Amino acid sequence: MTEIVRLNKFLAERLGISRREADNAIAAGKVTIDGATAELGARIEVGTDDGGSGIDKNPNVCYNGKMVPSEAAYLYVALNKPRGVVCSRKSQGGEPTVYDLLPEEYRELKTVGRLDKDSSGLILLTNDGDFAFRMTHPRFTKTKIYEVELDRALEPLHQQEIADFGIEIGDGVSKLGLAKLDETRKKWQVTMHEGRNRQIRRTFGALGYTVVELKRMQFGAYRLDGLEEGGYTEVKAV
Repeated sequence: MTEIVRLNKFLAERLGISRREADNAIAAGKVTIDGATAELGARIEVGTDDGGSGIDKNPNVCYNGKMVPSEAAYLYVALNKPRGVVCSRKSQGGEPTVYDLLPEEYRELKTVGRLDKDSSGLILLTNDGDFAFRMTHPRFTKTKIYEVELDRALEPLHQQEIADFGIEIGDGVSKLGLAKLDETRKKWQVTMHEGRNRQIRRTFGALGYTVVELKRMQFGAYRLDGLEEGGYTEVKAV
């Protein structure tokens, strides 16, 4: 059977981009339908007719001159990002990017959220825009677990402030779950359910501590589970 869908949705699902990005591409004249430049708000018919003839109703949609696949082929990759590697497509000041660690077939995937350059651990990549949205939007609570090392022992009072009351960090109060990993009180397991920019570093920094190591061990249902540094593996959407 066939379905009428908006062109921006069709592009978003197959290219792993947002609908806004798809609209921008259409407005810029980068998208064609059967050779004709597409217009904003265009709709297309996809699937086969329900009369059993098997006629393909999918038009030839091209983006930047390349055919867009008629069926969405989603990929999900888990990567153990090393410290010093950035989560961007373009190198910044010569630093390596996560895409330098991946083979060609994964280089069109987008990162699901980010880890800053000085952090390491689990990062997810996909071409499934809906999956990325569900993993990162605040209304879908996703537990994130990190191993953190501080420059000095965390005082018990500060531990209580962070875990029980929260710390004001400029864009709201940050409250983190804390579990001691050793007797030095420098190493902690940190659990959080939001993802504000550099939130863990800013939370400890507000109390005078410096985070010297930060490694993400879990993101939602996904765990690092012994994946070697710089290593990657395909995973399933859950």
